[in-house]
Amino acid sequence: MSDPDAAAGAPEKVAPPSDRAFDYHGYRLYWAARFLLVFAIQVLSVSVGWQIYDQTRDPFLLGLVGLVQFLPAPLLVLVTGSVADRFNRRRIMATCMAVEAMCALALLTILHSETTEIWPVFAVLLVFGIARAFMGPAVQSLLANLVPQSAFANAIALNSSSFQIATIVGPTAGGLLYGISSQFAYAASIILFLCGGILTLMIPKPAQRTTSEPVSTEALFAGFRYIWKQPIVLGALSLDMIAVMLGGATALLPVFARDILDVGPWGLGALRSAVGVGALLMSIWLVNNPVRDHAGLTMFAAVAVYGAAIIVFGMSTAVWLSVLALAVMGAADMVSVFIRQTLIQLQTPDELRGRVSAVNMTFIGASNELGEFRAGSMAAGFGAIPAVVIGGIGALATAALWARLFPDLRKVRTLDRTIREQPQPRA
Repeated sequence: MSDPDAAAGAPEKVAPPSDRAFDYHGYRLYWAARFLLVFAIQVLSVSVGWQIYDQTRDPFLLGLVGLVQFLPAPLLVLVTGSVADRFNRRRIMATCMAVEAMCALALLTILHSETTEIWPVFAVLLVFGIARAFMGPAVQSLLANLVPQSAFANAIALNSSSFQIATIVGPTAGGLLYGISSQFAYAASIILFLCGGILTLMIPKPAQRTTSEPVSTEALFAGFRYIWKQPIVLGALSLDMIAVMLGGATALLPVFARDILDVGPWGLGALRSAVGVGALLMSIWLVNNPVRDHAGLTMFAAVAVYGAAIIVFGMSTAVWLSVLALAVMGAADMVSVFIRQTLIQLQTPDELRGRVSAVNMTFIGASNELGEFRAGSMAAGFGAIPAVVIGGIGALATAALWARLFPDLRKVRTLDRTIREQPQPRA
C-alpha cells in the first residue's frame, strides 16, 4: 500500500508547455488584434485608392500611395527598432493603432471637405506610414514574449494564415463598403483600428528584456551589427530579400492578363488571388505540420520551387497553368517566410529583437519595391515574358549560390531557439 504522506511530499509533475499558440491567452488577444489591424489597413488602402482616383483621375498618384507609406520605414529604421527594444511593445502597438485610427478619421474629414487639393491626403498618409514604421518592429518582436519556444512555430503559421485571410478578404470588404458609402468604409477602418488597440492593451504584460544601453550610434546600429555577425540570420534574410527582388512577377500581371493570356479583368483578379490562396493554404498546412527537421534545406528548396514556379508562369500560355504556377509560387514563398521569421526571431536576443525586426522589415519591403521596378524596367526593355523568366532563373541561381555561401544556414536542422526565455502561463 502506498504511503499518503510520501505521496503528498512527492514533487508535483509539471506539464510541458503547450506547442499550440492558441492555448496562451496573451497570444489569442495578440492574434485577434493583429488580424483587425491588417484588415483595417486593407479596407483603408482600397478607400484611399478610390478617393484619390476619384479626385484626380491620375494613375501616377496611385503609385505614390504605397511609396509615401513605405518611405518612413527605411528613413526611421534606426529609431523604430530601438524604440521597440526600449519601451513597452504592447503600448507602442496600441498607440500606433490609435494614430492610424486618427489618420483614417482625417482622411474621412478631407473627403467631406470637398477640397480640390490632394496634398493633405498624402500628408496624412505620411503620418500613417510613420505609425506603421514604429508599429512593425513592436508587433513582430512582441510575439516571442507571448508564447514559449514550443509554440513559436505554430504562432508564426497562425499569424501567416490570419494575414493571408485579411489580405484576401479585406480589399473585397473595403470595395463593397466604399461602394455603399465612403463614410462606411472609413468608419469601419476606424472602428477596426480602435478595437485592435483595445485588444492589445488587454494583453497581460509579458516578460520583456529591454535594453539598458545608453542611446548612441553604436546602440542604434546594433541590429545591423548583429545580423552581419550571425551567418544564419544574415543568410536567411538576404536569401529571402534577393529572391523577392528577383521575383516581381505580380507587378506584370496586368500585362499577362491582357496581352498574353487574353483573360481581361476577371482573369487578372484570378491571377492576383492565386498567389494569396496558395500562401493561405500552405500557412494552414504549417499550423498543424510545422517544419520539424532539415529547416535550412527546406528553405533553400522552397526558394528553388519559388523560382521554378515563376519560370513556368512566365512561359505559360494557358490560364489554368498560370493560376496553378502562381499558387505554387505563393505556397513556396510562405514556406520560406515561415522559416525565415522563425529563425530570425528565435536566434535573436529579446533586447535586440526590435532593432533586428526593423532591419528585416525594411529590407524585405525595399526588395518588394525594387522587385517591381526590376520587373517593370526589364519588361519595358526585353518584354514581359523574358523579364519574368529571367527573374525566376535568378531566384533559382540565388538558392544554389546561397546554399554554398551560407553552409551554417543549410545545415540548420530544427527551428529551436538558442536563447531561452521563460514560457508564458497558459490560460
